[in-house]
Amino acid sequence: MDRRSLEARLERLVRENRFTIAVVFPLVGALTLVASETGVLPPPLAFNPAFVLFGTLVMRLPLVAGFLPLVGRREAVALAGLTTYTYLVEYVGVHTGLPYGEFEYLVSLGPMLAGVPVGLPVFFFPLVLNAYLLVLLLLRANTPGWVRVALAVLVVVLGDLVLDPAAVSLGFWRYADGGVYYGVPVSNYLGWVVSATVAIGFVEYAFSPRALAERLSRCEFMLDDLVSFVLLWGLVNLVYANWIPALLAGLGVLVLVRTERFDFRVR
Repeated sequence: MDRRSLEARLERLVRENRFTIAVVFPLVGALTLVASETGVLPPPLAFNPAFVLFGTLVMRLPLVAGFLPLVGRREAVALAGLTTYTYLVEYVGVHTGLPYGEFEYLVSLGPMLAGVPVGLPVFFFPLVLNAYLLVLLLLRANTPGWVRVALAVLVVVLGDLVLDPAAVSLGFWRYADGGVYYGVPVSNYLGWVVSATVAIGFVEYAFSPRALAERLSRCEFMLDDLVSFVLLWGLVNLVYANWIPALLAGLGVLVLVRTERFDFRVR
């Protein structure tokens, strides 16, 4: 099977299963994670790394299918560089506390290497890529690059304002000194400004904004992973009464509805 056929099959798979991937999986995932943290699920199933990784990979399929046709040699090299950077910044963070603040993983998110999840890019990339896509969707085509980068970094930080409190509530990780924002320190968000700026820089360098915007306009499911994100982490935050993160997730839903990205039909 050649690459074009593979891309077409993946697109068809995602398009025919949009509701299952973008809505059912995150809702089931949220309930399963809460059941794991509260002890409803027994140890073999609670926070099962294989289940967590499998569910995450399924929810990433729209993003993969959306980007894949645009990935050539230049893009692949840049994504490889971003992958290396992702591992490096997390390794430094785990072992030194920079740039996010001192923290430790309490739940295995799949295989670990030197204290860092091997599958880390599966969790890190979507924050960056979805933020960049959303900014492209909302801005005009002639917007200066520095504005795109700055706004995308802001969206990444807003995403982590939703993600981190939920993850701390679930016990995924813990900050040594806690934090004023639902157990998350301000240093974490300052660190995300730094790491997201570098990561968005990789994306800005690798991909043509015009080509990405055109692909986004033709590919109705390309932001479905962001739909999954706001549903999953918004629901978890609601369960734990993390009201500000839940509100931010709700605002994310409204933005996606207004941009007609919440448009799939139940089959």
